[in-house]
Amino acid sequence: MKLFSFRNIRILLLLCVLAFAAIYTKQQRLYSTSWLEPLEVVIFPINGDGLETTAAYIANLNADTFSPIDEFIAREAKRYNLFQEQPTHTSLGPEVSDVPPPPPEKPTSSLKIAWWSLKLRYWAWNNTPDTHSNDNRVRIFVLYHAMDNEKPLQHSLGLQKGLLGIVHGYASEQQDKQNNLVIAHELLHTVGATDKYDSSGNPVFPDGYAQPERKPLFPQYRAEIMAGRIPRSRTESEMAMSLKSCMIGARTAHEISWLDGEME
Repeated sequence: MKLFSFRNIRILLLLCVLAFAAIYTKQQRLYSTSWLEPLEVVIFPINGDGLETTAAYIANLNADTFSPIDEFIAREAKRYNLFQEQPTHTSLGPEVSDVPPPPPEKPTSSLKIAWWSLKLRYWAWNNTPDTHSNDNRVRIFVLYHAMDNEKPLQHSLGLQKGLLGIVHGYASEQQDKQNNLVIAHELLHTVGATDKYDSSGNPVFPDGYAQPERKPLFPQYRAEIMAGRIPRSRTESEMAMSLKSCMIGARTAHEISWLDGEME
């Protein structure tokens, strides 16, 4: 067997890349959840359908469009007595013309997911090259689409590995509030938060409830941000319309290092 065959060299290179990515990811995790300084969040818009109406919407975006995200994070941080009064600073980056590589279809192997993650991180680096360190910067790529009630948006995602988010939103000012809710949800994924809903989309009790201690339990009036829906009963819920009706629950706060100690 040839020790230095092309196949063995290729495997060795891939292992080296994965090892470097793992070390860098650990460093990002430590920096991004220390909350000693504001986490830089940059929104990069993408025309997801190529339509002129979508292009016109993107052209009118500004930093104020996304200010409710910082307001929400600051409001919730205050409830948990976080040292950093303004945990996030969200800004609008330039429009990106290229679309990210699609995630592998389910079911899939962990190797395919790892390979896709590396491709996505390379794509992000290639489309947003700069001299800034990404240890404390989250890049959220928002693919905007025209309103089409018959065609649901693709699933959005947030990756802690690479501090990257891919969000699918509607190119409509009337949808800005819900777009910001999805962005905030995926942003929290990048710093360690997990989903708090079941396979049917309903919030799981107690972690997916904004007020699990409420008596009587129903009706609930707010949504836990990582559930995104307001429970009306054990089996019924409705989508939160904006970040004003969302909260960060104790489990999520613990996952993003806002709370110390063990959780039950």
